[in-house]
Amino acid sequence: MQVLKFPLKFTFKITTLSNDFTATDAGGNIVAYVRQKMFKFKEDIQIFSDESRTKLNYSIKADQWIDFSAAYSFFDQGGQEFGKIARKGWRSIWKAEYEIIDQHQQIQYHVREESGWIKVMDSMLGEIPILGMLTGYFFNPSYLVTNKSGQAIVRLSKQASFWGKEFLLEKIGPMDNDDDDRIMLGLMMMILLERRRG
Repeated sequence: MQVLKFPLKFTFKITTLSNDFTATDAGGNIVAYVRQKMFKFKEDIQIFSDESRTKLNYSIKADQWIDFSAAYSFFDQGGQEFGKIARKGWRSIWKAEYEIIDQHQQIQYHVREESGWIKVMDSMLGEIPILGMLTGYFFNPSYLVTNKSGQAIVRLSKQASFWGKEFLLEKIGPMDNDDDDRIMLGLMMMILLERRRG
């Protein structure tokens, strides 16, 4: 991706059946258009340079059919794998937890939901008629990316809305330029998974 100007905003399209979203930077410029292929046994995500979908920059593919503890590999334009994000299975039931892994299969970053109670309250109250429509305004999860030393790098947070269509990505610590693509792709994949789970 190009040099990123934070904060970034992920905005989902709610008028289509597909689970697509646009990533824009602080100046309102599109930095990526993320498209999830529908009706696939395995996750297959395409990341284009813009909404025209003429230039494919990256793809993300699952390594198994069931996503409970699957890993999702990142591929560049030439089909070369350069990292992945893996969900922490049982540990993610209470609070979402993932690991971003480099091309040498080494863990580089951890992604953790900051408060498990938000997910629980959102799930419980979301089942109540009428009240369930309003939970998107009051229960907005946030996810923190930390390096191996525990230092916070970026925070992704859901913004208040009826349909949960907007997320804000803020840089809060130093980020290695070689790793920013892995972090971005990991968070893009994670938010598709977490949004589907509610």
